[in-house]
Amino acid sequence: MSVLDNFEQWKDFLEDRLNQAKSNGMDQDTISNIAVEVGDYLAKQVDPKNDEERLLAELWKVATPEEQKSIANMMVKLVQK
Repeated sequence: MSVLDNFEQWKDFLEDRLNQAKSNGMDQDTISNIAVEVGDYLAKQVDPKNDEERLLAELWKVATPEEQKSIANMMVKLVQK
């Protein structure tokens, strides 16, 4: 089972990676830039596995680059709790 199969597992996975990045000294701007790259990759290369991912992929496709950065930053905030 992939972490992409379940949105809660996906959020937990992202939270773990975010915590790991922070503990390794990665700053917020770098994390934000990586989040945009991951979002772009997922939207272009990965078939959404659930409704939440499908919605995010559709929003990503119609968003401007600035809006994509906002979506990526919101996902980071979502998992930071």
